[in-house]
Amino acid sequence: MDLKTDLETIDHLLTTTRSVRRRLDLQRPVEPEIIERCLDIAIQAPSGSNRQGWHFIIITDPKIRWDLAELYRRSFARYIGSPSPSDGKDAVRDSAVYLAEHFHEVPVQVLFCYEGRVEKSGVAAQASVYGSILPAAWSFMLALRARGLGSAWTTLHLSYEQEAAALLGIPATYTQAALLPVAYYTGDDFKPAQRTAAKEHISWNHWD
Repeated sequence: MDLKTDLETIDHLLTTTRSVRRRLDLQRPVEPEIIERCLDIAIQAPSGSNRQGWHFIIITDPKIRWDLAELYRRSFARYIGSPSPSDGKDAVRDSAVYLAEHFHEVPVQVLFCYEGRVEKSGVAAQASVYGSILPAAWSFMLALRARGLGSAWTTLHLSYEQEAAALLGIPATYTQAALLPVAYYTGDDFKPAQRTAAKEHISWNHWD
């Protein structure tokens, strides 16, 4: 095994996996076995106390995709209408608008859920639940990217979580965490995003 080559590949995957919106191929079908394989990889992520309380809803039915997308769009309309500084983020805004308009056309939506509710719980319990499902969602996105598929991390539909639960038959004891639209992507020139240097956010031993 050439560790250096492997590290270069892994680092490239980790630093260039982006939320894909405009470049999702809305016409190309996604094979069910790819989604299932990527979820097999995703559940290797940690879960608190090894509870493994995940549940994934794979949504391909056009009517259900439309209804869920409508919840997303209702929330998005409020979100995009709120004032916020531009800071050169017009391209991000435009791609977000595009995704909202075409959310129902993305061939697969995957909703990540976890057993337990934390509305009335303390910080530790909240961290345990979300820390048990969000790493799996990120692993899923990485596994997709390695196979030529893209996704976008979305949570806006959670403004209407109860409506989504009713639509999908989700038990009241489960928490919805992220809704990922999934499709093959076009092109392959993803690059690392602009970020401030990590050292600007690091403290050693004590916050300063």
